[in-house]
Amino acid sequence: MREGFHFIRHGQTPDNLLGVRCGGDRDVPLTERGLADAEAAAERFAAAGRPCRLVIAGPLERTAVTGAVFAAALKVPMVTRAWLRERTLGAWNGLPIAETRAWIAGGRTPPDGEAEADFAARVLAGVVELEPMLGDWPLLVGSKGVARVLLHRLAGRPGVELGNCEVVGFVRTAPGRWAAETCET
Repeated sequence: MREGFHFIRHGQTPDNLLGVRCGGDRDVPLTERGLADAEAAAERFAAAGRPCRLVIAGPLERTAVTGAVFAAALKVPMVTRAWLRERTLGAWNGLPIAETRAWIAGGRTPPDGEAEADFAARVLAGVVELEPMLGDWPLLVGSKGVARVLLHRLAGRPGVELGNCEVVGFVRTAPGRWAAETCET
């Protein structure tokens, strides 16, 4: 029997529209389009009949609202987990993504922010917490940075970035080994 989990990046936010960084220390809402996109993605996900018995969302408004939309569409419970919070970006919050992309790729730590290694360790420790739930195929709801850690460090797919409301499945192929599969929504 295949085991794993799904991940979805939250719906669009005002910062996404502006093309600026928005870390885990910046709580912004979804735009009207972001909410509509989350509702549409949730309906498509539910209609596809993918297994999912639990939604686990990050604690920020953008992930919690997206998670609540999916939980309602799937008729499953939702819980929040702090380990799904986006990386704390400190002084890089509000800066253009284009300006900060090389800094992140180079492994720099933002002033008053979280080191990449600490962020990745937090997210990967959360995945270990999922172990008893993998047969239930939980749906994780997080931000772009969380997706980046999962895709790169867990599934060996560096450089892949998820768009808003994009879903990917993580299938355990062997103990400690994962494959990422795109889910059409």
